[in-house]
Amino acid sequence: MSCYALVDCNNFYASCERVFQPALTGRPVVVLSNNDGCIIARSDEAKALGIPMGAPLHEYAPLLKRQKVAVFSSNYALYGDISARVMDQLTFFTPDVEVYSIDEAFLGLDGFTPAMLPDHMRQLRRSIRQWTGIPVSVGVAPTKTLAKLANRIAKKYTSDGVYVMDDPELMTRILGDIEVEDIWGISKRWGARLRRMGIGTALQLRQASPRQIRQALSVVGERIVHELNGRSCLALEEIQPRKTIMSSRSFGTMISNRSDLEEAVASYTARAAEKLRRQRSRAGGIYVFIRTNRFRQQDPQYSNAAMVGMDEATSDTAKLIRAAMGALRHLWRAGYRYHKAGVMLTDLVDDHGDQASLFQTHLYTRGRDMAAERKTSDRRMAALDQINAAMGQGTLFHATEGLTPGGHHHREKRRHNLPKAERWRMRAQFKSPAYTTRWSDLVRVR
Repeated sequence: MSCYALVDCNNFYASCERVFQPALTGRPVVVLSNNDGCIIARSDEAKALGIPMGAPLHEYAPLLKRQKVAVFSSNYALYGDISARVMDQLTFFTPDVEVYSIDEAFLGLDGFTPAMLPDHMRQLRRSIRQWTGIPVSVGVAPTKTLAKLANRIAKKYTSDGVYVMDDPELMTRILGDIEVEDIWGISKRWGARLRRMGIGTALQLRQASPRQIRQALSVVGERIVHELNGRSCLALEEIQPRKTIMSSRSFGTMISNRSDLEEAVASYTARAAEKLRRQRSRAGGIYVFIRTNRFRQQDPQYSNAAMVGMDEATSDTAKLIRAAMGALRHLWRAGYRYHKAGVMLTDLVDDHGDQASLFQTHLYTRGRDMAAERKTSDRRMAALDQINAAMGQGTLFHATEGLTPGGHHHREKRRHNLPKAERWRMRAQFKSPAYTTRWSDLVRVR
């Protein structure tokens, strides 16, 4: 019989900040969205103060100050690195791991006897806390949908953070207390539709006709019914390469000159190219967009986008930046204050499975061996990625990005201290150091 566990990192972003600042334990902590706009993560102590998810910082600043809440700008490099460490450690307990999100993973537990599961999961929880500093909750059940619900129970109602859903009678009572909208895969729109059918709890959905639910929702709804009845329909999935890669940001301050916009688009293209190479893909096209702030009605408004196709699919940052700059030349209009820009890499193909150009691969074109150039490009990009991985992102960069050597440090400075070329970057006034991804930010023990 199949058995799954869902491991969920508790208040993940706030927990990451506490790993390197233990004095924050027991103190309310919040983490802000891009440009320090809204609160996107809260510790349990911050939740107890009534601070809602998505709360605008400027509205809650007096409360945060009064209650001595620790405030942090998003530090995605730190969170991503700690997430990778947590997910890697999970493989010590089972080889079957599906990384579901930055702070969640499903584990396949086939082969474990039911009697050994509670102790094994408690040991997992203790070990992850010891090895990474991150507290986790673990829910175990016969299906992934039930494991999601079991994890919720483990997080809210158990003292040891582990709950194994193995008692049929208790499972029935639990499902009767869970609102249908709280089921994994049920949206508010689907929940409203189910309520019109007289189905308001997880138990009522479990007792519904799978065929009726399929007609009302879709085959996904039918699978959820089977999953609630303990019949596994969702196996562990291998991570599939993304079909598109997006990189976009709102600017820290609105910009009105072309050089700043070029630097922003070049920087976003470089980040997207890194992700592209990480999943061993190449891009056949790049989509570039720019826009003003539509919420500032007093300003003239403009938005536009352009798509550029590549003669040959590539993962070379320089080639992608060159294509993006060509698109931007057509999009640029003077006299506007731009608020956001972004790029999307499209037509992605496997690194070794893409179709070569008839005229540019394995042939000499204009005196150049294009196949050899491609190999040289791949080696150059591999060296770039290796150096930046070892020494910190931004150690090596393309001049079009407008950084300075070690330019990442500018991002931690207050907004008004940023060099002019850096002012388009996101506001991150409260950002913590890159403890695990930059040598200069390593913790010093005195």
